[in-house]
Amino acid sequence: MTGRRQEIRERNRLSLIEAVLDSVAEKGISETSVSEIIHRAELSRGMIHLHFGGKDNLVDEAARYSSEQYYNGIYALLETTGQTGQEHIEMIVRGDLSEAILNKKNVSIWYAFRGEARNRAAIAAFSDTRDAKLRNLVFNAFARIAKEAKVDDPNQVARDATHGTLAMLEGMWTDYLLHPDSFDRNEATRIVFRFLSSMFPAHFDLDGALSLE
Repeated sequence: MTGRRQEIRERNRLSLIEAVLDSVAEKGISETSVSEIIHRAELSRGMIHLHFGGKDNLVDEAARYSSEQYYNGIYALLETTGQTGQEHIEMIVRGDLSEAILNKKNVSIWYAFRGEARNRAAIAAFSDTRDAKLRNLVFNAFARIAKEAKVDDPNQVARDATHGTLAMLEGMWTDYLLHPDSFDRNEATRIVFRFLSSMFPAHFDLDGALSLE
């Protein structure tokens, strides 16, 4: 019986979180009211207080969950590739720009949370391109590449490559947000790899990268 209750509890928690994300994607945070959430989740108002203590905590948890889903997708992709720094970077770039991750719902959610980040630290922690988890993942891969390339000051080069790559990916997400119907994933991928091939020509062959599209 205890296991069954726990299963129901987790299902209700997830229903509330998904209701928040669906509402945020369609209407934005300001229009994501308690009434809207419980209507979408088909649960009572008291469930929000039971599981999260209130709407603000629920929205914070939805931001955390959304970020977690992003990383789960990236980590799953990394498990399908090799262990070199180049392979990791290529998979991160392709994954970040893939339809599974970069789509209307996800980009709407992310930018809605970013707009709220200045006023809510709990949300800011999960909607920042400078998020330590992502930056470290990318930096560690570039650090290995820079060392192999035998560049001067490999740590600085790796930091520059990390900042440039993440800035370009964020720019692509913005372009998709504004022009979802005309956004070209292959073009976006090509632009990022052109930047990488200019920094590390021995590791990122532009023609080879594009042949994988």
